[in-house]
Amino acid sequence: MILNYKFKNFMSFRENVEFSMLAPKTKVKNRFPNNYISSETGVDLLKTAVIVGENAGGKSNFVRSLSYLQSFFLGTETPQSYRNMINTNSLQDFCPKKHDSSQSFTIEIFMKQNTLYLYHLEVDFAGIVKETFYFKTQIKNHYKKVFTMERTDCTIKCKNERDCTFNSKCQTQAESTYHLDVLEAEREIEKSLEKAINRENTIGLTITKLALLGNEHAIVFTNWLKHDLCPETNIINYDIYKSMRNEDDDLRILHDTRYLDIFRMVDPSIIDFKVDAEKPFSKTTIVRQKKDGDTFTRELAQDSSGVREFFAWAVQIFKVVYENKTIFADEMDRVLNPVLSDRVISFICGKKHYGQFVFTTHNVLHLDLKNYMKEQIYFITKDSETLDSELYSLADFPEIRYETTKIYEFYMKGILGGTTVE
Repeated sequence: MILNYKFKNFMSFRENVEFSMLAPKTKVKNRFPNNYISSETGVDLLKTAVIVGENAGGKSNFVRSLSYLQSFFLGTETPQSYRNMINTNSLQDFCPKKHDSSQSFTIEIFMKQNTLYLYHLEVDFAGIVKETFYFKTQIKNHYKKVFTMERTDCTIKCKNERDCTFNSKCQTQAESTYHLDVLEAEREIEKSLEKAINRENTIGLTITKLALLGNEHAIVFTNWLKHDLCPETNIINYDIYKSMRNEDDDLRILHDTRYLDIFRMVDPSIIDFKVDAEKPFSKTTIVRQKKDGDTFTRELAQDSSGVREFFAWAVQIFKVVYENKTIFADEMDRVLNPVLSDRVISFICGKKHYGQFVFTTHNVLHLDLKNYMKEQIYFITKDSETLDSELYSLADFPEIRYETTKIYEFYMKGILGGTTVE
């Protein structure tokens, strides 16, 4: 589960972005006993959060930042920043040596094995600038170092130094040296890591190398970030997106009897479905029952867009509740009835688990302090002049009280930001 997540200089976000899933320490959380889970480490974590914002405000970019960080763990190439992933206001020149290519990502998580982890990664166009990893077993304790790795020198050479134009192929090369400090590592292991890090073409992250060498903390954290963190963004309907991926893991969940209870939230007349193994998100047959007891079937592809999309999203909801995954869903409810969206959140909060569900939306009806704590509601807005995005919480508005009704009216009037500015 995520405690805190920070990043900087990614796409429409230039300044440092801070996102937290920590439950408030005040008594207000007693009003929402199902909205958070308590751990033996002394930390209370929110199960859900909603991010509201205007079109093209940066909601999808927020979710993409997690996909971007995750990609460094899934690949074997040297992590580095790419021009199309950097905030446009940081690109002062087409030459990578002259623009601000430094990006940073910090994530703090809790594992149900009662351990807290803090990981930080900073990269630029030349590669890794800094990478650190810490752990602790109680929220009140200080973090203990697993390793720190920091670049001590970087020499940049360019073959086109004298004749460099925007149209010429960039031929900059960077040679870097690093200092590595691994807690309680055997000297031979530390030497091997140093040699791998300081070679001319470094491969992968230090934490993934340490995991391969058997470090327990590195293994647990990398497995979580690769498999239990699920940032879901797409530019097409989610059911079509899932059909294109056709993952075996989805089939496993669709055959679990508990999945039907989630899927039936979209339509209680649904009593069963027959999964098509080759095309589960289009050819699966849905079975409905009328009041007189008669049943009829319909292929999923012929059903409503809401049913098709929820059939796919229900897989992700299953992962949260029954597999303790952390899901970031971009516009999960764009074709869903607001009542169904509330039903989903109530279902997730009503179950005891160590999963989290964070979703972006345009539905202002989620701005409701009867169902959410202020710490569970976030806004993303974009500056009309710089086009930089900003993320902030409703908790940043002390004048908004829980007795206040119709928060969405404040939002629609522009008082809370996150709306298009003409």
